[in-house]
Amino acid sequence: MVKVRQYHPQDDADQVDIHAWVAEFIQRHAIAENEAAAFIHACAFASDALTQEFDPDTLWSPAAGCLQTGLEMAEILTELSLDTAAIQSAILYRAVREGRISLDKVRREFGSEVARLIDNVLRMAVISTLRNVQSRSVFGHVAGQQAHKTREMLVSIIDDIRVPLIKIAERTCAIRALKNASSDKQIRVAREVVDVYAPLAHRLGLGNLKWELEDLAFRYLQPRDYAAIASLLAEKRRDRQAYIAETIGQVEEQLKTLNIQGEVSGRPKHIYSIWLKMQRKNLSFSEVYDIRALRVLVPSVADCYAMLGWLHNRWENIPSEYDDYIAAPKENGYRSLHTAVIGPEGKILEIQLRTFDMHSAAELGVCAHWRYKGSDTKSADKSYEEKIEWLRHVLEWSKEIESQDSASHSQQTVSDDRIYVFTPEGHVVDLPVGATPLDFAYYVHTDLGHRCRGAKVNNRIVPLNSALHTADQVSIITTRQGEPSRDWLSASIGYLKTSRARSKVQHWFRKQNQQHNQIEGKKLLDRQLTQLSMLDIDLEKAAQRFNKQGAAGLYAAIGAGDIGVEQVINSVQGRQSKTKNIDNIVAQEPSTAQRFESSDVYIHGVGNLLTQMARCCRPLPGDSIGGYITQGRGISIHRQDCGNFLRLQGADAQRIIKVEWGGQPQQSYRVKIVLDTYDRNGLLFDITKTVDRLGLHIASMQTDEKTSRKKTMNSSHIFLTLDVPSLDQLSAVLSQLNQIPNVVAARRVTD
Repeated sequence: MVKVRQYHPQDDADQVDIHAWVAEFIQRHAIAENEAAAFIHACAFASDALTQEFDPDTLWSPAAGCLQTGLEMAEILTELSLDTAAIQSAILYRAVREGRISLDKVRREFGSEVARLIDNVLRMAVISTLRNVQSRSVFGHVAGQQAHKTREMLVSIIDDIRVPLIKIAERTCAIRALKNASSDKQIRVAREVVDVYAPLAHRLGLGNLKWELEDLAFRYLQPRDYAAIASLLAEKRRDRQAYIAETIGQVEEQLKTLNIQGEVSGRPKHIYSIWLKMQRKNLSFSEVYDIRALRVLVPSVADCYAMLGWLHNRWENIPSEYDDYIAAPKENGYRSLHTAVIGPEGKILEIQLRTFDMHSAAELGVCAHWRYKGSDTKSADKSYEEKIEWLRHVLEWSKEIESQDSASHSQQTVSDDRIYVFTPEGHVVDLPVGATPLDFAYYVHTDLGHRCRGAKVNNRIVPLNSALHTADQVSIITTRQGEPSRDWLSASIGYLKTSRARSKVQHWFRKQNQQHNQIEGKKLLDRQLTQLSMLDIDLEKAAQRFNKQGAAGLYAAIGAGDIGVEQVINSVQGRQSKTKNIDNIVAQEPSTAQRFESSDVYIHGVGNLLTQMARCCRPLPGDSIGGYITQGRGISIHRQDCGNFLRLQGADAQRIIKVEWGGQPQQSYRVKIVLDTYDRNGLLFDITKTVDRLGLHIASMQTDEKTSRKKTMNSSHIFLTLDVPSLDQLSAVLSQLNQIPNVVAARRVTD
């Protein structure tokens, strides 16, 4: 692995010589010729973007900071055996992040795969805006919970193993470069690393990177403790090294006796792990076992246990310090035998035994056995998706990592019904799937929700009822003084998805003047009844069903948000249904599908027309099918690959119709609605898209255009005939249509 202090070739001006570095890098890692060309291409492209003066004879640039970081990332990722696309992405990443190169240019020059990797790493980079997440609470949550949310968000967005690896490499370079940074920056980056990226490296099995990240973060977060342990290690280094050398000789002699081709070495000392053991077990420095430690690498599992038996026979073992991670591997795939013995001179010695393959896996983690998606075959895609699912399981931080966080969160795992979005400051907020910017605003603060008048998602203005997605960055646009809208409580429009936000809006309206609530409630109900053309409604009886004092009480409850307009409409519909007046609401439409023989399978798309199974191919449920309109014999149903059907498609294409298998059709009602509009480009498309999004069928559409004398714009009436399953769906589609720009009003027609 890359050392903490990496040597870089220098030129005569004491600047990093990028050209020499690249040449040395290619030689040191024995990079193949075609991969070396791709590597040099990325370096040259980044250098050109940074200097704006591309000289093909040299890659050196006085402003090569971005490229230097990219090369350091490439060093780390090459050690992890990542592919060419990942290495190119690492080299270009910082230049893209700092705005020197656009993603479009990267896509044109290096292809969509490299651009996609950089784009996904940039999404993770938003986390770098976190400020002191451990030093204070965020939205009422303790700091440990905020770190937990951050890690959950990371798990939910990862769909390519290379993305977190590139980000870990970038954060490793960042914390290595903190020596001369300000104290505030050192603490901020270190806090982020120890909360997010060291646990992520652990879950990916990247042992060396995990220890390096923790040691460097510990150095800045606990400088006194770090210095004290480092000093104690330095004082005893000579004696410890002599002791380890003598013990290694004894173990190597036994390997020869057993005819095992193994390797023995002193295990690196990690200051953070020593401190952690001292804290967890209340030990002094001299009582920590892994101050003196060996690592034994052997060819096979049998050799591991053979050496373990010899060690326990040679020296007294400490039972409480024995762990068999070969028989029971850790969740991240780590395998090894751990033991502690009272070694020579009565000193405690910690020993790890593992095979060479296990050691490679411990150093490289998932990279040791991961093949990247390099084929278009279905089997390769399936294998890759299965590995991603495995990765998601691995990345669910367990109690082992959560021990530093709030105990209430130690057992939590990522939930599929939550999304994780960012505030402008980079704090993570978790919300239910389908939550909107308005839900987000009320989650952050009630006053922010009340004053909300718009939202930006990823720096683009979006409607307040848009669904948010994981890793979106949300910014709320507010007025200085504002109040919620009663439309926000309408379920059909979909502004609010969370009960928490809805209750805050309802509470605000309950506090308003009773007379004002009556006026506003009447407006809401009248508007909805007018849209649905529901006339002559007995509101006194409706009020009784909700235990309200007459129509005025019903209006006040609606205005205060205690009763939804949809509840009143459904109540009225239920009473009318019982009195056989359903025709006053909607006209029932018969089912539009044909049963297949005597089964529970129906053929959708043929309506009430006569159908018959084609004798030439005799399709069965599950086959891909198509329909042909015959002359006098209804619809003939064929398999899509039937030779006769293919011939009919070529000879008489206008008689071909689309049909499909399905279950029994739901009862639907045919309803006519009219839209008063002012014409514009794309209006019909927006209307049909809205209807389709709600899963409704348009039976017919007509337009009655006319020119207004008072206005320069053309106005028109658009008549739609829809098949809807319920009054709720009719109310929803009318509400959604009324939100479309240039639609003045959408209402039901009862003629």
